[in-house]
Amino acid sequence: LARTVGETGAGFLDADLAFGFAGTSIVVGLLLFIALFFPIRAKRYIPSIYWLSVVLISVFGTRLTDNRVDNFGLGLQPITMFFSAALLATFVGWYASEKTLSIHSIYTMKRELFYWAAILFTFALVTAAGDLVAEGMKLGYATSALAFGAIIGLITIAHYAFKLNAVLAFWMAYI
Repeated sequence: LARTVGETGAGFLDADLAFGFAGTSIVVGLLLFIALFFPIRAKRYIPSIYWLSVVLISVFGTRLTDNRVDNFGLGLQPITMFFSAALLATFVGWYASEKTLSIHSIYTMKRELFYWAAILFTFALVTAAGDLVAEGMKLGYATSALAFGAIIGLITIAHYAFKLNAVLAFWMAYI
């Protein structure tokens, strides 16, 4: 749902409030920077602060992809590959540094920063990959949504029935 809010929120700010592409990116980027200060500094999980940050990062992540496609003319395939590599680099750096990718052990600022970088790159990647599948492969949004939903279902089955590692299953489903 946060991904959908990101798309519609960005569109609302762009068109309905006439912020334009650059204005939306700047406003949401500033709000995200301010909003991320609170969950990073919080000593515990506070749902309202956390979900505000997720919604803002979903809008900003969507902007990252759309900016590269719409304003720089880059194709969806290279953008998907770029954000896949950025996400993979984040996971590699996070694991090399912290020896875990578990969301249940995010209790240091370093882990929090790795987590939010992973979330940002995930939203940017999902925008690119989702558009690539729906538009680039001409499957349409309904078929794409069903396909991605089926993949999440398979990951869930793999976790519960075949004991797929919980951390791996979480990140695979999240992405």
